[in-house]
Amino acid sequence: MSLELDINGAIKTAMLAKAEAELRALRAIKAAILVAKTAEGASELTEEDEQKLLQKLSKQRKDSLEIFRQQNREDLAKKEEEELAVIARYLPQQMDEAALRTALTEIIAAVGASSPADMGKVMGAATKQLAGKAEGKMISALVKELLTK
Repeated sequence: MSLELDINGAIKTAMLAKAEAELRALRAIKAAILVAKTAEGASELTEEDEQKLLQKLSKQRKDSLEIFRQQNREDLAKKEEEELAVIARYLPQQMDEAALRTALTEIIAAVGASSPADMGKVMGAATKQLAGKAEGKMISALVKELLTK
């Protein structure tokens, strides 16, 4: 079953339950799917495209959340947190730091990187291999840490 059908069903359920926060997040996901489907030259969305879309929405919410917290806008931060929680339900399980560190160590060995100058090579391989499993910011930080040792 496609993400769009899942979202449509969840929207109906949220409407019946009068779950305002959930409904807001689900409608944002649906809007993003519709924009992606109607974009010029776009065809049917693949599962990979749907995951990228969800990750983009998640990153937007995290960035907004950080900004709102810096500006002491807890009312807006709370809304972003609620939406982020709903979006996270549709994302694949993220790798924990230990598993990510192990995977990156293997990638570094496979690429043959030995210094921070090789970070580009490692990041290229890591982002392909770990797409959807870990956040790019976390991958970058760990690669930098592992290469400077």
